[in-house]
Amino acid sequence: MELDPIQLTRRLVDIESITYNEGAVGAFLAEFLAGRGFAVEKMHVEQPTESRSTSARFNVFAGVSGESPDVVFSTHMDTVPPFIPSSEDDEFIHGRGSCDAKGIIAAQIAAAERLRESGLRVGLLFVVGEERDSAGAKVANQHPRGSRFLINGEPTDNRVALASKGALRVRIRATGKMAHSAYPELGESATHKLVHALERVLALPLPVTPDVGPGTLNIGTITGGRATNVIADEAEAHLLVRLVGPAEPIRHALEQAVEGLATIEFPLEIPFKRFHPVVGLPTMIAAFTTDAPWLSEWGEPVLLGPGSIHVAHTPHEKLAKKELFESIDQYVAVAQQLVASIG
Repeated sequence: MELDPIQLTRRLVDIESITYNEGAVGAFLAEFLAGRGFAVEKMHVEQPTESRSTSARFNVFAGVSGESPDVVFSTHMDTVPPFIPSSEDDEFIHGRGSCDAKGIIAAQIAAAERLRESGLRVGLLFVVGEERDSAGAKVANQHPRGSRFLINGEPTDNRVALASKGALRVRIRATGKMAHSAYPELGESATHKLVHALERVLALPLPVTPDVGPGTLNIGTITGGRATNVIADEAEAHLLVRLVGPAEPIRHALEQAVEGLATIEFPLEIPFKRFHPVVGLPTMIAAFTTDAPWLSEWGEPVLLGPGSIHVAHTPHEKLAKKELFESIDQYVAVAQQLVASIG
């Protein structure tokens, strides 16, 4: 039976799979792909201590038994919160994950089936945890299948990404001494120290890579203090830096900026990444991060997919049906071009 990518997208969207809760969508995909003639494997991924979920979570790999694929299509099964069920109109599929990245899953399965029928050796890898820490990709990288190329799916408006910015998560903490706010000389304000540290951080020049653009910095959250009439004894800020080159110079500059005022930690780094070029398609630079840096053992990466990143992670997430069907043709053509290049 011919696959209906619109209905498959809606079925996937209607399975809630917020990060750490990907078990149900993984089980659905494993059964669905097995029913369409793929040999399916599950790769167990541990639940982290911060997770409140007790359900199993796993990556799903599908291919032909005993065959090493030349090309593997990959994207992620998890979504950001909140869950938004699917709907559709004449032009769009709506709902959480419609473009990031469940419509991409449907397009990649449809493309893989067409390529398999033509004799091209192709696989599918759907991973967990991309929206948090790429835990699924890191596990998958320990179990490669010998593929020469990896076509990673993210919302790029069906343009081939030349590069994706990296990410550096930053935690800055200041400590002080509590006192009555009427007598500030008896205390030491952690919030004041944190504000001064962040002022220094915001003044830092960030690098620019000519064909990629500038690095950026966002102060995402600030917490601290006890009450308006209490001198704060603790305060904390969480930042995200978008990388356009190596992280080490940024780390060093941030450490110097907060010295004497606060401590600093770097809980997560996703490297800046350049991608394999593809002839004949429009290009873009992805300002967001992807799983691709953690899937190096799966072949030379290409980043391509339907949908706009500008509506991903919003209440208005959607995917144009026309773009979904165009992406299937693109995935087929790109895979054929990549395999022909190693002819």
